[in-house]
Amino acid sequence: MSFRVRYAASARDDLKRLYGFLVRRDVAAAERALEAIRRAVEVLRDFPFTCRKVDDANPFLRELVISFGNSGYVALFEIEGEQEGAAVQDEADEQDEPVRYVSILAVRHQREDDWL
Repeated sequence: MSFRVRYAASARDDLKRLYGFLVRRDVAAAERALEAIRRAVEVLRDFPFTCRKVDDANPFLRELVISFGNSGYVALFEIEGEQEGAAVQDEADEQDEPVRYVSILAVRHQREDDWL
């Protein structure tokens, strides 16, 4: 089963902030950074549980380490269960499959302060 990825408003704000910081120094690097983040987040569609846990008390709150240059970024996300009233149809067997989400809550540069 795959997951749909969605971004919280705070995560979108983080991406704008990170892009804005880098674009003032190097436009091409800013574009490459956004692409690196986008490619890394694609992994969450199929394998969100492979990322490290943030809190042992909540196994669904995790972070994805994203390599870029000499350091990189970290995306905080939550794995969410089936959403009520939402279903997608699998073309292979034509059975309705519940929609599950990975919500990106925040994104930071690895050199920034931690979440907690």
